Amino acid sequence: MSVGEERQLTMDMLDHSLLHAPTDRPRYFMGLGDPVGILEVVSRGVDMFDCVLPTRVARNQMVFTRDGAVKISKKTYERDFRPIEEDCPCYTCRNYTRAYLRHLFKANEMLAGTLATIHNLQFLQTLVMDVRASIAAGAFSGYKQGFIERYTSGVDRAW
Repeated sequence: MSVGEERQLTMDMLDHSLLHAPTDRPRYFMGLGDPVGILEVVSRGVDMFDCVLPTRVARNQMVFTRDGAVKISKKTYERDFRPIEEDCPCYTCRNYTRAYLRHLFKANEMLAGTLATIHNLQFLQTLVMDVRASIAAGAFSGYKQGFIERYTSGVDRAW
């Protein structure tokens, strides 16, 4: 398979492939970087994944939030002086507002993509830490369901 197939076909092929993968070895999925996709493959037994998506969408004015992906360059963020996510520990959220990030994108400043990338990578790191904690607590299924419900019901769904 390559990148770009329908999600269901990808998951079907992954399910088939995992039937033949040793259970005592790490399982790696290349080219998957969206939050929902990560949860889907983890629930199937994948241990590792990587993708350019978090950096690519950041360069194209998109940031991940628990309420879905946000196109930060939209006019609605012009005077939004909150961080991308209120409780995000990343450098971007601790130091910059949505309005400033929007301004940087509108001015074609290279810093915009860098700051959005910092946030997106922190978002995914936090997601994976939360996934690990939910697995350790025996609560992954509920965590996955709650995360996906919130993420896909966001008011500013950008994709």
